Amino acid sequence: MSGTGFTVERIRAEVADLLGEDPAEIPLDENLVDWGLDSIRLMTLAGRWQEEGAEVVFVQLAERPAIEAWAELLGAA
Repeated sequence: MSGTGFTVERIRAEVADLLGEDPAEIPLDENLVDWGLDSIRLMTLAGRWQEEGAEVVFVQLAERPAIEAWAELLGAA
């Protein structure tokens, strides 16, 4: 997955954009479902990231819906 360009900041910014929140307000370790992330938005993120070459699927994201967990899955810098 290297070379896909994922960073913690980028993941946080994309999540914040989908949720209509300020990226700085979204904690790295909190359950994003508590912030309003639903399955449709989660599928949107998974699809977008897969198109960019990330080897990640919806179920992996849904199991641990937190930015820090996703950063791990995506090999974020």
